Amino acid sequence: MERIQVVVRAHDPISRAGVLSQLKQRPEVEILETDRPETARVALVVADTVCPDTLGVLRTLRCHSDLRLVVVAGSVDDSGLLAIVEIGVSGVVRRAEASPDRLVSVIKSVTAGAGTMPPDLLGRLLTQVRRVQGDLLTPRGLNFAGLAEREVQVLRLVADGYDTAEIATALSYSQRTVKTVLHDITSRLHLRNRAHAVAYALRNGLL
Repeated sequence: MERIQVVVRAHDPISRAGVLSQLKQRPEVEILETDRPETARVALVVADTVCPDTLGVLRTLRCHSDLRLVVVAGSVDDSGLLAIVEIGVSGVVRRAEASPDRLVSVIKSVTAGAGTMPPDLLGRLLTQVRRVQGDLLTPRGLNFAGLAEREVQVLRLVADGYDTAEIATALSYSQRTVKTVLHDITSRLHLRNRAHAVAYALRNGLL
C-alpha cells in the first residue's frame, strides 16, 4: 500500500502533537517534517478557529499547487468558511470529530480529488452562496461562472453555429458589439477562442 505523505501545521505544539499522535501509528500515512511541504500530498492545518493567522498559513501552503489542504478546527464561522473555500481548502474536520479513522478518511478523500466537510458546514456554505448570488451577482446581471446574461446569449448562438452577422441579427446588436462581447469573455476568463468559450459555458451548465 502506497502511503500518503502528510505535513501537519498548528499554532501551538500541543495541538500539533495531538494530531500527530492520532496519525503516527496509521500505515496509510507518512508524516513529513513541517519545513518540507513541497514533498507532501496533504497538509493538515490545526487551529482553534479560522483566524487571520490560519488563513495566512493556508495561503502560504497554497503556493504548492499539488498540495491538498485540510483544516482541523474547533469552530468555523461563516466568514472563515468562505475564506477557506476561496483559498482552495479541500477538507474540513472539527477537532471534536478528529479521530484517527476520520482523519485518515479525509486525507484519502482529498488525495483522490474529493472535497469533504461536515454536512452542517456544507449547508451554511450553500446558504452563503445563494446570498452572494442574490445580493451581489444577480443585480449586476452576473452569475458564478462570471458571465452576464447577454454573454450567455451570444455563446448559445455561437454553439448553435451562428456566425457574427447572424448573431448580430438575432440579438439586434451590431457586429462590432458581438465581437466586443466575445473578446471580453475570452480575455476576462483567459480563454483561447470562441470554441474554448463555448466549452467553458457548457462545463458550467450555461448552455
